[in-house]
Formats: sequence, structure tokens, C-alpha cells
Amino acid sequence: MAFGWIDEQAAARRRAGLVRSLRPRPADSPLLDLASNDYLGLARHPEVVAGAQEAARTWGGGATGSRLVTGTTELHTALEHELAAFCGFEAALVFSSGYAANLAAVTALAPHGSLIVSDAGNHASLIDGCRLARGTTQVVGHADPDAVRKALGTHDGPALAVSDTVFSVDGDAAPLADLAEACREHGAGLVVDDAHGLGVLGAGGRGAPHAAGLAGADDVVVTVTLSKSLGSQGGAVLGPARVVEHLVNAARTFIFDTGLAPAAAGAALAALRLLGREPERAARAREVATGLHARLTAAGLEAVRPDAAVVSVRAPSPEEAVQWAADCRAAGLFVGCFRPPSVPDGISRLRLTARADLTEEQIERAVQVIGGTRP
Repeated sequence: MAFGWIDEQAAARRRAGLVRSLRPRPADSPLLDLASNDYLGLARHPEVVAGAQEAARTWGGGATGSRLVTGTTELHTALEHELAAFCGFEAALVFSSGYAANLAAVTALAPHGSLIVSDAGNHASLIDGCRLARGTTQVVGHADPDAVRKALGTHDGPALAVSDTVFSVDGDAAPLADLAEACREHGAGLVVDDAHGLGVLGAGGRGAPHAAGLAGADDVVVTVTLSKSLGSQGGAVLGPARVVEHLVNAARTFIFDTGLAPAAAGAALAALRLLGREPERAARAREVATGLHARLTAAGLEAVRPDAAVVSVRAPSPEEAVQWAADCRAAGLFVGCFRPPSVPDGISRLRLTARADLTEEQIERAVQVIGGTRP
């Protein structure tokens, strides 16, 4: 029977307790949200919503075509210019998602005969970029510049190291300066995904590469998402102008995809300008993360010290992690739940988002709920 194998896989997932399901949320959820990636609390900010509304009124509901045909508006160009300037890079290119941006950066910069050195903890979009690229991929240990250096030393030709700046599971930061040094010793490029760093790290939220002194470097390419700190949707690649020009001509997820909807571009631009006026939001997100970690560990929970705005709390098993998250929801708290195969080390976790707009009362309430529902 066609697709009969799907039933076998579904049964295996049920036996392993790994079935995933969609849970539509209402517009006005009563739950305290520590699960979304809205790090700066901007997704519903009046200025960001107004930016989306004005863009939709001006440009319509969709981009109407690929970026190279009708999908590039003056709004997209303004967003690219201001995003590049804010983060300290020469140029930027906006995509329909952060996933598409990562696929573009990795595949277009790793031609036949090249080597890609990929961190074992990288996000799925970087992993898929490596799989689709025409170069050869070597996976190395997590956050290990010496392993990157050793791998690059085995190759004679174009090479690329690929890493998250802040890893989405535990919220730990990559040693960017050391990675850049390892790449430069071998003439390799460095591509980093700053999805969880933009808006949180660096001066005024300019990102982890900016904080590491790598902004504007001619051998560093950065991808970002517009769907986390900027409260919108979409992605972008930042880097030297010649790299961006190459992506326009070679990146399939740019050439053959419909452009980002104007409403999303307008919301992201409004959020970027708001962050420029209110840089303290970045510091507040880090402060909330540090406070959450301190209170959770004081309550006897095993929480990973955050380097940005992600706080990870270890769970005994996948089944207990799912039940723990469900018990938190029943108590009025929405938390993320990460379990295999989403976590490469096999350790299940609750994943908490430290949002800049959380109050001290809300933080204390979250800690009490998590501690009170622990397995």
C-alpha cells in the first residue's frame, strides 16, 4: 500500500513517546508565555503592529513574486540597508525565512571541492544547508575551535566553518573570536547563525558577531532571523557586498522563492528602529535570563547558565519532559519542551525564553510553577 511505511513510523513514535502535535493558541492566551522566541516583547508592540499594517496598506498582502521579478519593494531595500548598518556589515539580503537564509548562505558558499566544518550542535537549518551543499561536510565537537582548526588543516581548497552564535537548545554561546582565528589560519570563511543573538547580545542588541569584534569582517557572513527579537517573520544574510551579490545570483532559496510579505518587512523595520531607540531592551533580556537561572538553581533544578536569552532546564526523560510541560500549561505557564530527536545529546529539557518585557512578579511565578510541577 502506498505510504504504508508511514503507519509503521507513527507506531514507532508512539511507542517511544515522541509523537508531536499542533496546538493552536488563541489570540489572547491566558498563559504566561515563556515558550516563544519574542525575546524583546515586540511582536505585539503597537509600533511593530502599525509597521505591518502600513506596509500591507501600501504594498498589499503579498510580495507578488520572487525577489528578482516583482518581490523586491522599496521597503525590502530599506530594511536591508538599515539592518546591515545596525549590525555593522556592508550589505544585507532579506529572505522569506531564517531557514531559507541559512540554506542560501551555506549552499551558495560551499561549491564542489570545498569543505564545510559544522558544529555538532548546529540548528537543523544549518545542517540541512550542509546536506544540500555540493561541498563535503565534516561535523566536529560542539564549540571546539581546535577541532575546527584540525579539520580545516586536512583540506586544500575552499573551506567554510559553520556555527550558531547562540545554540537554541541550551542557550550557550559559541567562541566566535576563536573560531574566526582558526578559520583565518587556513584562509577559510566563517558563516554564523545569529538567530538567538540579534537583539540580545552586542551593544544595544547588535548581535554576537558585533560583540566579538567580527562585524564588517570580509571573511565573516552572518545569518539572522526577523522572527525572534524583531517580532516579525523572515530572515537575512549579512556580510561583504560581494557575498550578497553572489547570493543574489546563486542562492536558490533567494532566486526561486517568493519575496518576504511586505507586512513582515514593515514589522521588522519598525522593530529594528524601536530597538535602536531603546537599546536597554537587550540588556533587560539578558538580566531576565540570569535571574531565571539563579532562581531555578536555587530551587534545586538543573538549569544551564544562559549566555543570551535561552534558559534550559533538564528533565529526567522524554515522557517526563512532556508531562512536565503539560503540567506547567495546566498551571498557567507555557514553556517549550525539547526532546529527541530535536536534541542531539538525547537529554530532554524544558526550554524557557527570557523576555525583556517580563516583570519580576512573572519571573517568580514562573519559577514557582516549574518547581512545583517538577517530575
